[in-house]
Amino acid sequence: MIELSGMALAAGISPPFGGGLAYFDAWREGVRVPLMRPLRSPAMSPGAFEPNRLACYPLVPWSNRIDRGGFEVDGAHVALLPNRADDPYPIHGTAWQRAWRVEQDGPDGALLVLDDATPGAYTYRAEQRYALRGDTLRIALTVRNEGGAPLPFGLGLHPFFLHHDGARLRAAATQVWLNDGHSPIPVERVAVPSAWDFRTGRALPDDEINHCFVGWNGRATIEWPGLGLALDLAADMDAFILYTPAGTDFFCFEPVDHCIDAVHRPGGAFANGMTRLAPGERLTRHVAFRVRPLAADAAPPSPFGP
Repeated sequence: MIELSGMALAAGISPPFGGGLAYFDAWREGVRVPLMRPLRSPAMSPGAFEPNRLACYPLVPWSNRIDRGGFEVDGAHVALLPNRADDPYPIHGTAWQRAWRVEQDGPDGALLVLDDATPGAYTYRAEQRYALRGDTLRIALTVRNEGGAPLPFGLGLHPFFLHHDGARLRAAATQVWLNDGHSPIPVERVAVPSAWDFRTGRALPDDEINHCFVGWNGRATIEWPGLGLALDLAADMDAFILYTPAGTDFFCFEPVDHCIDAVHRPGGAFANGMTRLAPGERLTRHVAFRVRPLAADAAPPSPFGP
């Protein structure tokens, strides 16, 4: 575990398991308060570890699910097999299920690197740069195409935020991709319905949502009235996936740069947020999480640093 600590925040990074966060906590009146669901399981062996127990993990080289066993690009087939026993689709890329190596680490930052290859599909190098400064944790996520042909790449983060008896969300989006209720693969893009319109901030609904919202301005705020805390999120991405599973103590607000199954949506991968990377080309996305007292209103943080 790499532990980042400061006067306002504390974060734990787990390089062997997706390079993800094991916890992300705030100090509130001398008490350490978890804002993301902390890793509770003692199972820390590669054969037994469940990445979905992490507080947050990277999405590389795509987000969410891809249908039809892969996709076509430039006349070539990219084959993708399911990577979880409980899901019929390849999901969340591959980086979240891999061990990352530590290139740099210290009390307020770390750099993790992953080299990964899937035969017949993606070969890439990924980097995660974490920086904890005052009231803000910043994550820069980079991928470089190490394969022999151009491919569509996409990035994102998958945090699990705690409800704390009544979280509220503010996030402006113009449209949402809906599925048919039987499969998570989207079938149509519609204007955001009023029940899911979070432009001015509202409590999360009791029913389950698991959809990708697009036309996002890259800014969001999560408020916890019972804690007296708010988290401002800023990203250089224009989509998010909101997942609110019923009967749990968490919800997921995932900043991403492309919709679910972008490679098969009308117009193809590049019309739906993914980036074409030729061999050797790189893509970087940034996310900032700033925590503040709920009563203190402030401009959104910059996702880029320092």
